[in-house]
Amino acid sequence: MLSLMKEMLEYPFMVRAFIAGTLIALCAALLGVSLVLKRYSMIGDGLSHVGFGALALATALNAAPMAIAIPIVVTASVLMLWIAQNSRVNGDAAIALISTGSMAVGVMIISMTNGMNVDVYNYLFGSILSMSHDDIVLSICLSAVVLLLFILFYNRIFAVTFDENFARATGTNAGLLNIIIALLTALVIVLGMRMMGALLISALIVFPPLTSMRLCKTFRTVILNSSVISVLCVWIGLILSYLFGTPSGASIVICNIIAFCAYGSIGLVTKKNA
Repeated sequence: MLSLMKEMLEYPFMVRAFIAGTLIALCAALLGVSLVLKRYSMIGDGLSHVGFGALALATALNAAPMAIAIPIVVTASVLMLWIAQNSRVNGDAAIALISTGSMAVGVMIISMTNGMNVDVYNYLFGSILSMSHDDIVLSICLSAVVLLLFILFYNRIFAVTFDENFARATGTNAGLLNIIIALLTALVIVLGMRMMGALLISALIVFPPLTSMRLCKTFRTVILNSSVISVLCVWIGLILSYLFGTPSGASIVICNIIAFCAYGSIGLVTKKNA
């Protein structure tokens, strides 16, 4: 195992993948716990579709993908939240409206330009080879922002996650916190699309929290456990991707599925023995 890791880390693209993957997995797990408990987990899937549309636009304009994707996905996250809270359209419907519309726009742009090229395919399904040095720098900077804000607002995020009405009654600006969570989620989605793919990045937000909830009962233990699960699944997925030449995003999701089934089985056995 050590010789395998040494061999892998001799390649710069694998070093970049491990660094970015660890940071993205950690951020996604932290935000995923709150999103799942607030029943906003589908926002990740919706924003990933928006990201695909933004990347298709960047490809057509021959522009820097992140420069186009970040502002568009961030704007979409705020718009989803605003529609859900200030109109007769509920949250799931708002996400469906924006995500399907963005996907349709992306497909239309691709069909009218160069078609399905390698870059678009990598953004759809993920590729460890597509991670550049600039992506790593951006991942480190934005991940630091996500982690710092999560730590600073931890107590308030905890309050808003479990009882938003009580949080408002105690003077907490729940609306602002919801926007912060949506913005941070948008950043994680954009960062993870290179490695996980636009169609699979939402799994990194949903699976680890749901897996840890099979056994853990408190907010803090769920956060810690989901962070460990998320990072380990990314590491194992990258190793499998390197060994067998499989898409990195799909490999990581398969690892998360196995972890979910394992935790679910242990939880069932524990309940029967209790």
